[in-house]
Amino acid sequence: MSSLPPALNFAETEEGIVKKWKEENSFHRQNELSIERGDEEYTFYDGPPFATGLPHYGHILAGTIKDTVTRYAAMTGKHVDRRAGWDCHGLPVEYEIDQKLNITHRDQVFEMGIDKYNETCRGIVTRYTKEWESTITRLGRWIDFENDYKTMDPSFMESVWWVFSQLFEKNLVYQGFKVMPYSTACGTPLSNFEAGLNYKDVSDPAVVVSFPIVGEEGVSFVAWTTTPWTLPSNLALCVNPEMQYVQVLDKKSGNVYILAETRLPQLYPAMNKKKWKPKMAEELYEVQKKMPGKDLIGKRYQPLFDFFKSDSFYQVVGDSYVTDDAGTGVVHQSPAFGEDDFRVCLANGIITKGGNIPCPVDSNGMFTDEVPPVKGKNVKVADKELIALIKEKGRMVDNSSLFHSYPFCWRSDTPLIYKIVPSWFVKVEEIRDQIVENNKQTYWVPAHVKEVRFHNWLSDARDWAVSRNRFWGTPLPIWANEDLSEMVCIGSIAQLEELSGVKVEDLHRETVDKIEIPSKKNPGTVLRRIDEVFDCWFESGSMPYAQKHYPFENKEKFEGGFPADFIAEGLDQTRGWFYTLMVLSTALFGKSAMKNVIVNGLVLAEDGKKMSKRLKNYPDPSLVIDKYGADALRMYLINSPVVRAEELKFKEAGVLGVVKEVFLPWYNAFRFFLQNVERWESATGKKLVPSVDKVKSTTNSTDIWISAATQELIKFVHTEMEAYRLYTVMPALVQFVTQLTNWYVRLNRDRLKGLEGDDDDTEIGLQVLYDVLLDVTLIMAPFTPFITEFFYQHLRKFQPSYAEAANGGGNTNPVKAGKSDSVHFLRLPEYDESRLNHDAVEAMEALQAIVEQGRNAREKRNISLRTPVKAVVAILRKPSENVVQGITGPLKKYILSELNAWDFTVAPTENQHDWVTLSLTPDFKVLGKKLGKKMKTVGAAIKALGHDEAVKCLEDGKLTIEGVEINTATELVSKLSFSKEGDNWEATPSGDGACVVALDCTQDAAILSAGMSRELINHIQQLRKGAGLDLLDVVEVFFQEEEGVTSTEDAVSCNVATFETKFKGAVPLPERFAPAWRVVLRSDKVDVGGSKVTVSVCRPALAVKDSLDEGLKNILSTKEPSEFTAGHTFKCSLDGKESELKEGADFWLSTAAKTRANKSLSWL
Repeated sequence: MSSLPPALNFAETEEGIVKKWKEENSFHRQNELSIERGDEEYTFYDGPPFATGLPHYGHILAGTIKDTVTRYAAMTGKHVDRRAGWDCHGLPVEYEIDQKLNITHRDQVFEMGIDKYNETCRGIVTRYTKEWESTITRLGRWIDFENDYKTMDPSFMESVWWVFSQLFEKNLVYQGFKVMPYSTACGTPLSNFEAGLNYKDVSDPAVVVSFPIVGEEGVSFVAWTTTPWTLPSNLALCVNPEMQYVQVLDKKSGNVYILAETRLPQLYPAMNKKKWKPKMAEELYEVQKKMPGKDLIGKRYQPLFDFFKSDSFYQVVGDSYVTDDAGTGVVHQSPAFGEDDFRVCLANGIITKGGNIPCPVDSNGMFTDEVPPVKGKNVKVADKELIALIKEKGRMVDNSSLFHSYPFCWRSDTPLIYKIVPSWFVKVEEIRDQIVENNKQTYWVPAHVKEVRFHNWLSDARDWAVSRNRFWGTPLPIWANEDLSEMVCIGSIAQLEELSGVKVEDLHRETVDKIEIPSKKNPGTVLRRIDEVFDCWFESGSMPYAQKHYPFENKEKFEGGFPADFIAEGLDQTRGWFYTLMVLSTALFGKSAMKNVIVNGLVLAEDGKKMSKRLKNYPDPSLVIDKYGADALRMYLINSPVVRAEELKFKEAGVLGVVKEVFLPWYNAFRFFLQNVERWESATGKKLVPSVDKVKSTTNSTDIWISAATQELIKFVHTEMEAYRLYTVMPALVQFVTQLTNWYVRLNRDRLKGLEGDDDDTEIGLQVLYDVLLDVTLIMAPFTPFITEFFYQHLRKFQPSYAEAANGGGNTNPVKAGKSDSVHFLRLPEYDESRLNHDAVEAMEALQAIVEQGRNAREKRNISLRTPVKAVVAILRKPSENVVQGITGPLKKYILSELNAWDFTVAPTENQHDWVTLSLTPDFKVLGKKLGKKMKTVGAAIKALGHDEAVKCLEDGKLTIEGVEINTATELVSKLSFSKEGDNWEATPSGDGACVVALDCTQDAAILSAGMSRELINHIQQLRKGAGLDLLDVVEVFFQEEEGVTSTEDAVSCNVATFETKFKGAVPLPERFAPAWRVVLRSDKVDVGGSKVTVSVCRPALAVKDSLDEGLKNILSTKEPSEFTAGHTFKCSLDGKESELKEGADFWLSTAAKTRANKSLSWL
């Protein structure tokens, strides 16, 4: 076991584990074991991604969250069906095919044939599924790709038909004309939530145009717009009846304009400047009269263009939607291209339902023959020419530009327009209140996304346009006559066969479009399918039912597991998948489709910009995984703000940081454990058999602390994971690994190495460390599945049940640590309340604070940690008796060791004024509102309190100033600052001011020699390490100083006991005592206390009496000390002469033994 490498290649190790899982079919076996046990069902829905592109960090993040939560569920007694799915239909696929085939108009699709077009689409939808499977599997995510679902599968599509038919039966479906967000590049309307997916900041023209009033010579309305392309279809102007309007003479042009009084700055921008004064208006304009908006209603005006004519057109109407926050207060109305325009014009008789509404723009955003000057041009391109035409007509009042946020098509990345289109709608507004209520029954992390963003979206939800004028999608299952007076909504393949006599195996357009259903109302005529297909969001919203082919199959299983226990996606899905799930489940079953939701934020490039393949502003995910491992990437992502629905600026250095700061220390602690178990077993001849009883029997304070901290961690993880708060769990896990490696292992290194001479106590320490490592391995398994599997495969071998794994036993129930072949088969540990110990944890926190502050004080004085300090004094604000007893009792030795101090005390409360000054300051956040104007006076009075007064205030718990009673515990901040006189003292306070640590920095001969000894010990250990020596390897150490210098020898002579303790009785000796035949394993010239010293680590060698015959010396020089025992008599023959040599008289087992025996050194 100790053959583990000093540094583990995490990525390579993970690849081996992926292979192991595949060979052993571990994921499916985990599921099978769960089913065998009859575990409770836990329903998880995985929103289907498009496989037309490769997975990016957004997918990896969401996948990691999903995998972590579902692994946790599976390891806490749940059976979790995790099935991969693919979104196959819709714009993402069609747009790519249109680009590939250079299709710019839907007529081209009819020319090539829908069957050929759809077959081309079908050919690319699964193009990257293998790459997805490879990346997701390498990420460590357990999900079933073999039993996946696709939205283009006939079984899926049939369930989508069933969903729609249920809505149709409930009278929640209608066809209507509506102004909708429209993608000119894709030639299809989008839903409101799709329109909200891709806003960009752009510059658009912003023009003010005049509309001369009929019968009022020289007087014009002025209207502002950022869409000049809509002006050819202007049919009316709208004012707010309640707003005040003015008629002004523009002194520069001599023209007379009518606009809202508060919007004069639109024509005269100088009015917005700080230097503006009302008198300046005289130079710009003259107000001729004022009137309310209602007085303007009914006035007629001269149209800008004369492309469309009707007696009802070109008049002023009124509506309260007109505001004075922008523009002129006069809004131009083009009902074919604006939602409010359509509503207002319909309400005021400008247009009529079923009447012809001027819409001179085709399905691809090109002007039709109805507007000859810009015929065949894209509306956005036509803006410039139309502006020129307006100028020619003398109707341009102002021509500028506006930088604003504008919606773009989420698929083609082109600007959207609003356009009137026929569409099939789901009546969301009719069930909106129920949807809002159902949302209240769900649990979201973070909560504000549910309570604010999603709630607001649902509260304003409008009827949902679910049809698209496209080809590659699930066809709407409505068969109707030409005027839609007779309609049949099909809910299944069987029903279609029953009504048409045609049996089908596929439900795409090329199959069902040609099917006719005989009319029941008008015998002899037929019903044909309407043209549209479903919006792909309708399909993904139907996935809970369609993935199981409900209600045609799995009826009981679906109904028993609905709603889902858990779903997770990105923040953008509040207007996407989360929304469609909620709408359809409410319409179908009157409840939400999910119980618990985790929402993640957006992963951005390091520069804060959106990740872009074109800009190459982010590292390839597969390269990051190959370099650092998937666990590191997983931990980096879920230990970041992005899990709280905030943004993350992805930094590769952050992934490296996880490896260096978490995995390497964790691995080192694990390797250290294995090495020392092997040493202990070799030294004692026993085997380490894990025993919780032995762990509980420990009296070592650090054992008690780390066991308690482990149980607290287990308790915390369960509490937080039950609440789906990954963002609190990961910091706690990271912090615990730091506590384990930086504190427990470091404080107990010598004990665990067996250097403290008590094998039984060493075993207890190893038992505790094993227990902690196993618990942490288990509790971390859902988060970092690879490294925990690696650790478990080593740790399981200590368990007696490991023998049961033979002959396939590791894949059977009941699962046990040791027996089971994967850590992921096991149940997560439950916390042991009997081992919780708040006092031990609190005392250890105090120790750590004292050590950290003590080190800071050393740094301030520039005192090396190898040089001891005489005393450390801790001054603690309101310390508990337990803490004081702990750090001055069993934990004291650790403080002395960590700070290399000779003494440690805690200043008694009654004497603290000799060391520190307590100061109080107001907590401005809390007291600001309470005190108001008194804040300054009260704050000054609080800050002026002396030490004793401040202490009394804290003891009393309250303080009254200026008639205001202040709670000193919650409304004041208290801090200790060091105030003892004397240059020998150095002190640092903790960040919260609750602890001050003072060091006595007096430097005398004893201190300096002890410091030099520590330096020499460190050099010896480095030489041992460089020589590749093990801890149990015995060596002799010699040193040689420069001529005339004896400082190192003096330091050794004063600290013999320190060296004997550190090196099991061996003491470094001057080089002059070294035998000539010594074998040097490693030697180096080092700095000890400012002097250059050559230190040599040598193999043990016999030392001989100086006067011994040279021949006998040569014989002994070939012998190893291990061949002899103390007092041994050695017989040998030299030149035919027999000799008897006695250990302890003629030779010794080491140079140190000879030196002691002959008293060659006074100090040894």
